[in-house]
Amino acid sequence: MSSIYVFSPSGAVRDRKAFAKGVSVLKSLGHDVHIDPSALSSHERFAGDDATRLSAIDRACESACDVALISRGGYGLTRLLPHLNYTKIKKSIQRGTKFVGFSDFTAFQLAVFSKTQQVSWAGPALMDDLALDEPDDITLGCLEDLLSAQVEGAGWSIKKSALQSFLSDSSAKVAQTSVLAKDATLWGGNLSVLCALLGTPYFPSIKGGVLFLEDTAEHPYRIERMLGQLLNAGILKDQKAIVLGQFNRYALNAHDKGFNFSKVVSYLRSQVKTPILTDLPFGHVPVKVCLPVGQRVSLTREDNEFFLLWPHEHI
Repeated sequence: MSSIYVFSPSGAVRDRKAFAKGVSVLKSLGHDVHIDPSALSSHERFAGDDATRLSAIDRACESACDVALISRGGYGLTRLLPHLNYTKIKKSIQRGTKFVGFSDFTAFQLAVFSKTQQVSWAGPALMDDLALDEPDDITLGCLEDLLSAQVEGAGWSIKKSALQSFLSDSSAKVAQTSVLAKDATLWGGNLSVLCALLGTPYFPSIKGGVLFLEDTAEHPYRIERMLGQLLNAGILKDQKAIVLGQFNRYALNAHDKGFNFSKVVSYLRSQVKTPILTDLPFGHVPVKVCLPVGQRVSLTREDNEFFLLWPHEHI
């Protein structure tokens, strides 16, 4: 049995029944669940005012639970970054608490790594993943592996058509069985949030890393614009690999005339030699792997399958 501390550092929880359902799922898996006193607070669109949410993060650090799990993302963490107690967060992680979340939580994860060099986890959120009518088995399995300290990597398959595009578009030479990156820092998260940190003290300076990205409700031209910002800032060319997760919940229209997400990927590959992979099961989707932000990893290819691997004893 693991102990899980549920807290709300970003958007307000509007559906209390779904919140309770997510907690019930964790308890049914045999875990000891602790709910932060302000987890269901509301102030404007946020889960409490800034001071309330900062206190929630402090309590998550003090809980000494195995996992500190966010209730949901939304928006709100970027305004807290100058006021986070990074020393307390660092000590909490070093004692063994794993901070887990995604989407808006990207701001917390990148700031923590930038300030402390500590690893946090990109993974599920209570409302997005555990409060579903039928939580995904793979997502639950990945979370269970994380809780039991058994997680050593993540693997996924690229569709044959996407693999052909990868091999034909990419200027990088990638053998059928190959190591694309070795001992590289894994980092990234939500593209919009990540771009919002560029040029701030909370954007980590990482060269030779593996950058993973996802986003939702952003039209492909907006995705390309944000990727272009990272391209022009020199971020993309400095990575050993770029791994794209799921980009969804947008609608194309007649004006696009064939311009879609695949065209964005092809254009990006024409601009950098860095290998750009797709189809990572991560983002605003039911199937979600757990990824250690800031961990040193290897990225390998075996035909149309790719693997991110890390030694769990280092986490």
